[in-house]
Amino acid sequence: MTLVAPAGFAHRLKAEAYARGAMLAGVATLGPMETAAAFDDWIAHGYAGEMAYMGRGAEKRRDSRLPVQGAVSALVLGVNYGGTEPEGPVARYARGDDYHDVLVSMLRGIQDWISAELGASVAGKAYTDTGPILERDLARRAGLGWFGKNTMLISPKHGSFFFIGVLLLDLDLEADAPFASDHCGTCTRCLDACPTDAFVEARVLDATRCISYLTIELKGEIPDELRGKMGGLVYGCDICQSVCPWNVKFSQALAEDSPFRARPFLDGKDAVTLATDILALDEEQFSAAFRKSPMKRAKLSGLRRNAIAELGSTGTHDDIKSIAAAAPRHAR
Repeated sequence: MTLVAPAGFAHRLKAEAYARGAMLAGVATLGPMETAAAFDDWIAHGYAGEMAYMGRGAEKRRDSRLPVQGAVSALVLGVNYGGTEPEGPVARYARGDDYHDVLVSMLRGIQDWISAELGASVAGKAYTDTGPILERDLARRAGLGWFGKNTMLISPKHGSFFFIGVLLLDLDLEADAPFASDHCGTCTRCLDACPTDAFVEARVLDATRCISYLTIELKGEIPDELRGKMGGLVYGCDICQSVCPWNVKFSQALAEDSPFRARPFLDGKDAVTLATDILALDEEQFSAAFRKSPMKRAKLSGLRRNAIAELGSTGTHDDIKSIAAAAPRHAR
């Protein structure tokens, strides 16, 4: 039987989320999801590329009540990952600790706090890019922001450089008002800035042309027509966010103790230096340098591929030696 939260508890819950490091917090009511049909259409067009997992769990994705029996509400968080950090060859989100671990731990801690405060065990499940949940839909429903033309959720107070975390709960909470307006206007800076023309149209991304997909999710070689357009990026891409006026004005700095600060292997390196250093790594060194890093997703072989592509495009004659030395080890 679903527990009904006492009056004012949703406010206390959001305050607890802020105290634990959230930049944004809101409550949404679960149910059928607004963009489920559009997501199905996106999959059908092949825009997910090799990411077959994106099509799994379709029924749960279409109705957010299904992943947790009895769940009726969601706490939705935004956690800053440092939009004011300098540009670099690695996307800002991937320079520190793995956000999956950080946010899931935060959300589970909040779930424990809820049960302790209410004196009853409350069923729930934490998600952050880890299951068939349309987190953006829930974030907009919880009042956190709108969908930008670059497909990112944009907050009018903080821009878009934040992770979205969702805690589905078997707890009836007072919901926040959904974010109903669109503040992109006639601006197309994000669409115009994409070097690989990955946007089919506003709010429709062909992931197979996106630099983030090419350097992280793609298992094979980067297509020749796109390799030369990557512009010094070795892992991920922030271009469509960096040019957004809302980020230029409202992005937040990282706290000194943020787990998303760049780890030593990455900090301050330009693309050529980083690519050269990646090619010098063996598996043991890679594991040590990228322990608890989201960059482990690409594996050392994927990072070597990206490094070779970078040095082949922008490196010097001396860098070719690094490529030649690494080539026998490069295999997916």
